[in-house]
Amino acid sequence: MGKLAVVFPGQGSQTVGMGNEFCSRYACAKDVFNIVDRELGFSMAELCFSDSQGLLNHTAYTQPALLTASIAAYRILEEHGIKPDYVAGHSLGEYSGLVANGALPLATAVSLVRHRGILMNEAVPAGKGAMAAVLGLDGAELEHICEEISKESIVQIANYNCPGQLVISGLREGVFRAGEAAKTRGAKRVIPLQVSGPFHSSLMAEASNQLARILDKIEIQKPKFLSVTNVTGELVSEPAEIRYNLIQQVKKPVRWEECIQTILRNGVDCFVEVGPGKVLSGLIKKIDKNVQVLNVEDENSLEKTLATLKGGGYDELRW
Repeated sequence: MGKLAVVFPGQGSQTVGMGNEFCSRYACAKDVFNIVDRELGFSMAELCFSDSQGLLNHTAYTQPALLTASIAAYRILEEHGIKPDYVAGHSLGEYSGLVANGALPLATAVSLVRHRGILMNEAVPAGKGAMAAVLGLDGAELEHICEEISKESIVQIANYNCPGQLVISGLREGVFRAGEAAKTRGAKRVIPLQVSGPFHSSLMAEASNQLARILDKIEIQKPKFLSVTNVTGELVSEPAEIRYNLIQQVKKPVRWEECIQTILRNGVDCFVEVGPGKVLSGLIKKIDKNVQVLNVEDENSLEKTLATLKGGGYDELRW
């Protein structure tokens, strides 16, 4: 019998309308939105379903919105008896994972990521930071480039997403120069990202410090399922360890490829991406093309995933 991992997306996966279909059909999904509304004091349904004020792509709103939509979808899986062996999330998605894992209550987590988004947005003045995806270049080569450029303008690898897909982050000048150098050394493409700051770089140090003060006051429970952390790509289970990694994660790279490799080494043969989009599904297939990858973002994908899990024998353990 194979093992199941659930993974949660991070920023960039948000889309207007996310969660709407689930809220209209499932009380457990609607309950998630109601809890968030009470905690944050505004309508999360309005933000996610119509975004009439154009706030969904603003970091301080994106983060709680994605967590809400992801957990609404996960609650439906829970109602069907799905219990993963492993849980992971990409950047912000780690917080969704901690809610799914029982380590953080939903209300606490959504308030936490709202503050996290504000702190990340305020850490560097608008326009001074940048991020870019670098495709087709070896990680060691890009690390060397960043090291050289950083002597004059800070730039670092922010995401190790999958073979041939890395993201750099730092001061605008540093990111531009590193991107140009990467192209001369064999990168296939360098794509500037539409983000509001240099996330997962040392420029987020102040945001990390401020987040630490908030996290120090929050109780984290031992997770129900095995968790993998972005900071090291390794398994974590102790609340103190989880807290430390969440603080570090803001200013450290997301080691997504290592996270997935750790899960694969532990016998997982099926991943379910829970939440908007299929960004992580694509990355996982590039890491291991033979593994089964499913997703749950709407009714159609939910039905297909549940049918596949049943048909694959996962129901013997989890239904």
